[in-house]
Amino acid sequence: METILLFAPLVGALICGFGHKYIGEKAAMVTATGLLFLSALLSWIVFISFDGVTRSIEILTWVQSGSLDTAWGIRLDRLTALMLIVVTTVSSLVHLYSFGYMDHDPQWKDGESYKPRFFAYLSFFTFAMLMLVTSDNLLQMFFGWEGVGVASYLLIGFYYRKPSANAAAMKAFIVNRVGDFGFALGIFGLFLMTDSISFTEIFADIPTKVSGHSISFLWADWDAANLLAMLLFIGAMGKSAQLILHTWLPDAMEGPTPVSALIHAATMVTAGVFLVCRMSPLMEFAPQA
Repeated sequence: METILLFAPLVGALICGFGHKYIGEKAAMVTATGLLFLSALLSWIVFISFDGVTRSIEILTWVQSGSLDTAWGIRLDRLTALMLIVVTTVSSLVHLYSFGYMDHDPQWKDGESYKPRFFAYLSFFTFAMLMLVTSDNLLQMFFGWEGVGVASYLLIGFYYRKPSANAAAMKAFIVNRVGDFGFALGIFGLFLMTDSISFTEIFADIPTKVSGHSISFLWADWDAANLLAMLLFIGAMGKSAQLILHTWLPDAMEGPTPVSALIHAATMVTAGVFLVCRMSPLMEFAPQA
């Protein structure tokens, strides 16, 4: 069930993006929206039936290099169960709302096919966000993190004939890369200290291998827990538009209104909050951060 709710939006994006020429625009849009509602329904079932016991569901083997052994899996705990219903419920309603909102859009000429592309982007965005919140390790989370960034670039710049929309999409993409660089450094640092990027192993090792230890960075020694927590938080600053990395958010209104509802209300902007919550075992040992 968890695997179906994760991959249903991806299937919808592929059908809508590449299959609309064969099954028709309306059928493709209905299929993508229907798969999103299926994902939302399954998310609510998971949330209501969840017994509170954290478990990992392995999907496939991913990266194996030296001591790095990463499987692509789903980490199901209370935080994941909560985020699943937030992401899928909001996204499915945005899909439904877009049927009316994107109809006869004045930005496009009569006869132009734009709606399947829009729905494909929405579904891909949702898949990337689900991959982020269900991630079992930091590499998978980073993959979803970047997937959300790509989808937001495509959605914000959807009206590509408008120079302002293209500029806003570029701005969102580049500003988020600044935050993502900090996030990547935090991942590298955690792997250096714990020899793992799996959440289960990292959380178990933080009290013994990270807390109370120092790490060399920029020609100085730092408290490892505080430095790594700050680097991860820089990633959250970019996604959640905080402090100096907030400048992309006002310009993101260049995208169609459903995009603003999806990005600003409950998905991409909450990814930073989710990261801080997920890494709370590290944050607890980093009071200064």
